[in-house]
Amino acid sequence: MSKKVLVLSASPRKGGNSDLLCDQFMLGANEAGHQTEKIFLRDKKIGYCTGCESCYTNHNCVQKDDMAEILEKIINAEVIVMATPVYFYTMNVQMKTLIDRTVSKYQEITGKEFYFIVAAADSSEQAMERTLDGFRGFTFCLNDAKEKGVVYGVGAWHKGDIKGSAAMKQAFEMGKNI
Repeated sequence: MSKKVLVLSASPRKGGNSDLLCDQFMLGANEAGHQTEKIFLRDKKIGYCTGCESCYTNHNCVQKDDMAEILEKIINAEVIVMATPVYFYTMNVQMKTLIDRTVSKYQEITGKEFYFIVAAADSSEQAMERTLDGFRGFTFCLNDAKEKGVVYGVGAWHKGDIKGSAAMKQAFEMGKNI
């Protein structure tokens, strides 16, 4: 059964290590017959949450940017892939800003399967746990969210270092086996 897969790439560099892992995941998912779409957060205008609380009453954000469109895609997807480079042992600001801005509709993000992709210079998977804690904190707030897998793109400092790594194959296989 074909699923709608939404990949949220927070890499500030097209072709960066976490972005390359996204592409491999999508190749696997496409090969398995799933519908995929990637949103490159760097190309979107997403303002920071201002804490104005307007969304608490009308469930819409007052900011007029690309987040409303992204939220609709998140709500309509069955599988969500969240990918980030790891900066100082946590997710980058592009991903954190996106997560914070889901507050207006987070109760509508229900029953989703989540995959997480992290890429970092550090060679230890254990060192990536703080980043994963951030993702898990987000999904903990959602109804019936299911973590289905993690790709650890470790030991990748410079753009393209991830090529040929075990993580590339893992991302492809994970996408293929949704």
